[in-house]
Amino acid sequence: VQLVESGGGSVQAGGSLRLSCDASRYTFSAYCMGWSRQAPGKEHEGVAAIDSDGHIHYTDSVKGRFTISRDNAKNTLYLQMNSLKPEDTAMYYCAADSRGWFLTLRPDDFGYWGQGTQVTVS
Repeated sequence: VQLVESGGGSVQAGGSLRLSCDASRYTFSAYCMGWSRQAPGKEHEGVAAIDSDGHIHYTDSVKGRFTISRDNAKNTLYLQMNSLKPEDTAMYYCAADSRGWFLTLRPDDFGYWGQGTQVTVS
């Protein structure tokens, strides 16, 4: 399993970013996929997840602002982030788990991780 994130950057509060995660070396469509984030000195937090059937779960702080989606034909996971706030500043990670039916936000439930992409909101 290989996961490569992109799309991070620096934006002003209220702005938008779209993160992408290119997946390879496994059956992407069968896996549960998620995004998590970690800011310095803070806990690693699950942000959004989508299972193999397309069911979605968000952490409360991003509901209505972030949208997770997947394109199984392109083996790509996305996170559209709108109305960004300074508290969204963190390293964002893409994650995958072979239990495609297991919709979870807990980082510990995911078996595979990307290297992360930094999001900074000022």
